[in-house]
Amino acid sequence: MSARHWITAQVLATAMLASCPAGASDPALARQLFQAAETGDTEAVRALLAQGADTRARDARGRTPLLAAIHWRQTEAARALIDAGADVNAKDAIDDSAYLYAGASGQLDILRMTLAHGADLRSTNRYGGTALIPAAERGHVETVRTLIDAGVDVDHVNRLGWTALLEAIILGDGGTRHQDIVRLLIDAGADVNLADGEGVAPLRHARQRRQTAIERMLAAAGAR
Repeated sequence: MSARHWITAQVLATAMLASCPAGASDPALARQLFQAAETGDTEAVRALLAQGADTRARDARGRTPLLAAIHWRQTEAARALIDAGADVNAKDAIDDSAYLYAGASGQLDILRMTLAHGADLRSTNRYGGTALIPAAERGHVETVRTLIDAGVDVDHVNRLGWTALLEAIILGDGGTRHQDIVRLLIDAGADVNLADGEGVAPLRHARQRRQTAIERMLAAAGAR
């Protein structure tokens, strides 16, 4: 029997034998919920929630079961938790939330779920950045498009003094994905002359990195 099937069998057996639902504060239920979320055992997640397992439970890293599922890219387990009312804005010990982490890691399906369930577009990570900034840096084109369409501020500046446009250039590779992201940001009205904390503008960063295609796009959009 696989580990996942064993977990499911144990959860279902517990549910059948219980004479009444366990309390939301039950630590055993919380441990089982985290394990089911991390392994993607959606059936077990639902059974545990039916027993009263708390979506607000926290592990040693301050993560909720939802965040644990997302860290392991368990989309269906995350869906079950969100449908059960898990808070998509609850943050862990390093200021990640389900919404922020899904955006940064390019988990588009989960990101869309969080947006449909009240994601706070103004929330920021430990670097003071919105979900858009790391998504731009990491080349998640459709994630960037989705966040722009949702209304995230394209000119938000993080604690490093960088916008999404600057991160796409400074930390990107200048390839097709980052070119697409720069185009999306320009089309969304990003300020192409908004410099970093040291006064270096996007065009200069692109030139320094020999990102020729991006340099041309910026110049065409009025960058100096």
